[in-house]
Amino acid sequence: MKISIDIDSARQDTEILISCHSLTPEIEKIIATLRMINQQMMVEKEQETYLLDVTKIMYIEAVDRKTFVYTKEDCFESKLKLYEMEERLEESGFFRVSKSCLVHLRHIRSLKNDMDRKLRLTLENGEKIIVSRQYADEIKRRLGVK
Repeated sequence: MKISIDIDSARQDTEILISCHSLTPEIEKIIATLRMINQQMMVEKEQETYLLDVTKIMYIEAVDRKTFVYTKEDCFESKLKLYEMEERLEESGFFRVSKSCLVHLRHIRSLKNDMDRKLRLTLENGEKIIVSRQYADEIKRRLGVK
């Protein structure tokens, strides 16, 4: 892979150009990372690729080595792993609530103590998410409850 940078003080806008023989998974990850800068993410649904505004994501879940991205109305799949999503979205208000799930804190409507020091989150769309004991205290702190 060759990386070239052209610095021109007369240039008004920044442009990123990717020249490649074919669209590989590595290049798709690079594109996904660049889109995160603009708070957009590439996701797929029914063999179609969408640009999804990160603020619309309610939660992200890993199931059977696949990563699913949920909005209020829809479910998409991402090629990124859950830990990659966590690294990229941490600054955007996402928080890990279990081994397999990230939640966007802005979309939490309520929380309730559950059995064994777990929490049950209810999101704006009525979806219920269980927060494992390991993350319960930290999410309460982040939400200002504790």
